[in-house]
Amino acid sequence: MAHLLGAESLHLEFPTKVVFDSVTVGVNEGDRIGIVGRNGDGKSSLLAMLSGRLVPNTGRVMTRNGVTMGLLDQGDTLDPSLTVARTVVGDRLDYEWASDARIRDVIGGLVREIGWQAPIDELSGGQRRRVALARLLVGDWDVLALDEPTNHLDVEGITWLAGHLRTRWPANAGGLLVVTHDRWFLDEVCTATWEVHDRIIEPFDGGYAAYVLQRVERDRMAAASESKRQNLMRKELAWLRRGAPARTSKPKFRIEAAAELIANEPPPRNPVELAQMATARLGKDVVDLLDVSVSYGDKQVLRDVEWRIGPGERSGILGINGAGKSTLLALVTGDLAPTTGRVKRGKTVRVATLDQQLSDLDEFSGERVSEIIGRKRTTYVAGGKELTPGQLLERLGFTSAQLSTPIKDLSGGQRRRLHLLLILLDEPNVLILDEPTNDMDVDMLAAFEDLLDSWPGTLLVVSHDRYFTERVTDQQYAIIDGHFRHLPGGVDQYLQLQATAFPGPQSVVEATGPGAASGLSGAGLRAAHKEIAAIDRKLVKLADRIGAVHETIALHDQSDYEGLTQKTKELRALQDEVTGLETRWLEISEEVG
Repeated sequence: MAHLLGAESLHLEFPTKVVFDSVTVGVNEGDRIGIVGRNGDGKSSLLAMLSGRLVPNTGRVMTRNGVTMGLLDQGDTLDPSLTVARTVVGDRLDYEWASDARIRDVIGGLVREIGWQAPIDELSGGQRRRVALARLLVGDWDVLALDEPTNHLDVEGITWLAGHLRTRWPANAGGLLVVTHDRWFLDEVCTATWEVHDRIIEPFDGGYAAYVLQRVERDRMAAASESKRQNLMRKELAWLRRGAPARTSKPKFRIEAAAELIANEPPPRNPVELAQMATARLGKDVVDLLDVSVSYGDKQVLRDVEWRIGPGERSGILGINGAGKSTLLALVTGDLAPTTGRVKRGKTVRVATLDQQLSDLDEFSGERVSEIIGRKRTTYVAGGKELTPGQLLERLGFTSAQLSTPIKDLSGGQRRRLHLLLILLDEPNVLILDEPTNDMDVDMLAAFEDLLDSWPGTLLVVSHDRYFTERVTDQQYAIIDGHFRHLPGGVDQYLQLQATAFPGPQSVVEATGPGAASGLSGAGLRAAHKEIAAIDRKLVKLADRIGAVHETIALHDQSDYEGLTQKTKELRALQDEVTGLETRWLEISEEVG
């Protein structure tokens, strides 16, 4: 297997911390490596060193001659004076990029909802991130290094990206390094995992599920001081083997070893016990949305929603950006009144929301963690055990020293975990989590989920993190075209429904740009999508046939003029067919608009 790049004896330190000490790693053709570890342990620094953006104190990085490497870091390096089109495809003419199936697919998968001629400086942070990822993926790279590529992507976007990376190179070609907290994505894309911890890089075979098994085995063989961490990962492993049908069908790790390790491990939560506790706290009535519709001016966002939320229910809510998820949650919390229909709320309902802004902490920015906790309850019951707020903080990754840290000096992930703790100490009985996994590493996500397992209330989750949604909820719903529907088949069913509504590759773009207003609607729009998808498939097949003819001509007896003439005519006919299909593709895309 050919070597692409490697690092030897890397040592990296900053004024207050040694990050890596004599680390040696290598990337070969066909490697698909996920990088995990606690925030601050050096994952991004590792990518920066391997890509040449950061020079280690000692050691060296070696790249095979001719190998090209593309990096997506967490910074924003886009030129604000350019348009989306110029940023993504550069100076290529429309027919040039439109004839490239990969470029069309990338544009459709990432920026189809963004104005093609929109200036970069008018985009939101999330839109700029998608444009930066699209700019990178339209390029031809031997190695890709991606730092949190799923940030700002919805479930469909993450699914598209996973499929793109799986098929971007042949099985034994190209190299991928990806830092992400999205555990579903790690399992879908990666065949190896590097754990960054304690100044070293520890390699594991397989994706996230295989990494969990091997880590449980490692911790079991370690000293008893690792028991807390070991038990938490064993619980994670038990869920992976028992609770996720999509994973149990993919034997990415040794089933016998996993079964032995979790033989006596109970399910992550006891739904009957939690439902009884929730009913005691809530009564039988929580929140009922009865024939509810919501409109903003002429735009109807929700239509005829009927949803009776019961005590102890754990529900995930899916939908594309702008589908109406925030509107639905506002109806539940009482912050919004429906345009038609009514919302019935139980008398004892106390709703709390962990949102993306964490604005509730702003008023305490100058106070220390210990001070704000001291004003709350002194005990909290989790998993049948009575815990102090300090013990809860420890479970969520805080050290004793951090108790004296001012709120304003906490990292994004620490602020999010502290906010969750403060909410739990207020004892709400309905908890809404709106994109709660931002800024958390995989260990903290496991600890977060462990804490939620023993929380006795009704839980509503909106998250693009598929793994988290499947892990903490028992059922999923979706908002599709304003309608609210139950998903017995979970996230997979949602993706199938979205694919049916928008068939073919999501690269429905035109020369004047994705994101413009469509001139078609209804059946006409669906037919256009189908024809574009069919053309894409034909172009791929024609490219293969043209390549085969070129190879035949190269190997053909050059003295056989008649045979060469026939092959040349065949080649010209195929190229004419390609030209016709590309022209038709552009015509339809302009109609789709």
